[in-house]
Amino acid sequence: MTKTTGDTADVRQPDAGPADVRPADVRPADVRPADALRERDPAERVWRRLRALVLEQNERRKETADALGMSFFRAKALRRIALRPSRMSELASVLGTDRPYLTLVVDDLVKRGLVERNPDPTDRRSKIVTVTAEGAAAAARADAILSTPPPALLGLPAEDLAALDRITSALVVDD
Repeated sequence: MTKTTGDTADVRQPDAGPADVRPADVRPADVRPADALRERDPAERVWRRLRALVLEQNERRKETADALGMSFFRAKALRRIALRPSRMSELASVLGTDRPYLTLVVDDLVKRGLVERNPDPTDRRSKIVTVTAEGAAAAARADAILSTPPPALLGLPAEDLAALDRITSALVVDD
């Protein structure tokens, strides 16, 4: 704020607060340093390692996209359509996208000969998307890539794999 009186200017600084508080010292209560996280929360440590195993060290999404020559989202949509024919609105909901973007994705899959869009026999305003034979083969190829366990997992002893199987079965809800 500047206050001018005659030919001198009185420049006032906004209240900066206590002199001993700096932005680097301010940290939300739920954010802890990495070392503290490792020591205090085994669930977060396990989750971090699982994410690293699946999403960083064994990135199958890029491998799938490269093998099919399309984005991973297109491959995901194709795999979903291969499971069962669906209305566009259902697909958009299941895939967590908006309908206009899904229309672009499905149009591309149609051009590639991987899916077909047909009128819904029960509601002619809707379209049902179904997989073609070529699309089913591409979806199977994607499934094979995504289902291949990483070498680190394959190298575990049988008793460790059995323990992981038991633990993950308690954590994952099958569709």
